[in-house]
Parts: sequence; C-alpha cells; structure tokens
Amino acid sequence: QVQLVESGGGLVQPGGSLRLSCAASGSKFILYTMGWYRQAPGKQRELVATITSGSSTNYADSVKGRFSISRDNDKNTVALQMNSLNSEDTAVYYCNARRILDGVVSWGQGTQVTVSS
Repeated sequence: QVQLVESGGGLVQPGGSLRLSCAASGSKFILYTMGWYRQAPGKQRELVATITSGSSTNYADSVKGRFSISRDNDKNTVALQMNSLNSEDTAVYYCNARRILDGVVSWGQGTQVTVSS
C-alpha cells in the first residue's frame, strides 16, 4: 500500500498563495488516482481536487479557477497550487491515493493551511 507525506502548509494572508506537495512511496504511483481533500473545524472532510494517472483533473466548485492540481509520475509527487486564498480555505489538507484496480484508499497525515490576516 502506498505511503503519503504532505508538506507545504502554513499561515497565509487572504489573497495569498500556497503550494502543497505530497510524496508517495511504497507502491507504483501510476496505479493510483491522486487527490486532495480538506477538513475544516466542525465540518466533514470534502473533496478539493483529483487527478488521474493520465492527468485528467476534477475540482470542487469552491476552488475552480483558484486551485490547480498536478502530478509528476517520475518523481511520485502530487501538488496543489492554491491561489486567491480566503478564510474559507482554512482547513487541514489531506493527500489521498485511490488504487485504480480495486479502489483501496490511502491517506496522508494532513497539513494545516490557515488563511488569516
């Protein structure tokens, strides 16, 4: 099963940008659809964006036009570029890997993103 480690979270001012990265190991990266989810205090975990092994992408309506997901199949990494951040983007962001063959899901430990002035 794949292991995932996120990095890049932190504190950013409204309107600012942040880039999250997730490094995968332990399994063949190309066999997974990768994604980012987030969970704000008191709320359920929600989808942010996904990217297939062929780099087809899908975004939550709330982040369309502001966030961009990408993957590097040679480096086994997936990134989330976040622009025009606002307070509603404050959450713990989780990297997710879903194995295409059987749907088995793995999660990273999460990284905190706080948007505040």
